[in-house]
Amino acid sequence: MKKLYIVLAILGFILPYTQFISWLSVNGLDVVLLFQEIIESKISLFAWIDVVISAIVLIVFVIVEGTRQKMNRLWIPILGTLFVGVSFGLPLFLLMREIQIDKNK
Repeated sequence: MKKLYIVLAILGFILPYTQFISWLSVNGLDVVLLFQEIIESKISLFAWIDVVISAIVLIVFVIVEGTRQKMNRLWIPILGTLFVGVSFGLPLFLLMREIQIDKNK
């Protein structure tokens, strides 16, 4: 499973950022435009709300499960979630958890 989590984390980093970098190259760091485009359509707002709630749930899961497993450096998947997204933070945390479980055996 570790190899799969590594591949998923890499994809979860690269795929979203290709779109974000493409948007940045056209619009620059226009935060006002970014938020206008987020709330512009109901489907876009739906997707953003879903992602924000998923990120909150993941952060809670990282803290609770990470503490239960006595894991170190829980801030890494939390920052990964905040700066990239759930698509990166979740497989990164699952990889770290697999490593910890193996270490505990």
